Order: sequence, then structure tokens, then C-alpha cells
Amino acid sequence: MATGDKQREFDQIVDRLVADFPSLAGPRRWPRPVLLAAAIVGGVVWGLLSVAMVAWGTAGVVLTLVVVALTIAGLVADSYRWRRRGRL
Repeated sequence: MATGDKQREFDQIVDRLVADFPSLAGPRRWPRPVLLAAAIVGGVVWGLLSVAMVAWGTAGVVLTLVVVALTIAGLVADSYRWRRRGRL
């Protein structure tokens, strides 16, 4: 009986901590359909960029670098905002 009470008390403490500090909950998870759609769109875009690099030469390579840099910058900004929101 005492073990159940301690476990319940522990769960309540953890719930309060996560409510106060959302970053403790761990990384965000994308729903499976969203993850699948993002993977398909990313694959198609990468395929088109690969074709552009071959067909357009230097211009295609520059386009690919710009798209990759913008994607990375967007992901970093989103991660920063999410972590910042968790601290406030």
C-alpha cells in the first residue's frame, strides 16, 4: 500500500514539474500522417533539386544550397522558439 502511495506522489511531482517546465517533457513528436507527408514532400523536393543540379549546373547547385540553408535555418529557429517557450 505504501509503495502505491509513493508512486502516486512521485507521479504528481513529475506532472507538476512538467507543467512548470514543458521542456522536461522531452522532444515534440510529429503525428504519423504529418511525418509521412513531410517525408514524401522532402523526397520529391530533393529529387527535383538533384535533377536541377544536373540540368542547370552551377545554378542548380546554388539553388540546392539556398533551399538546404533555408530549411536548416527554419528548423533551428523553430527549435529555439520551442525551447525558449518552455523556459518562460
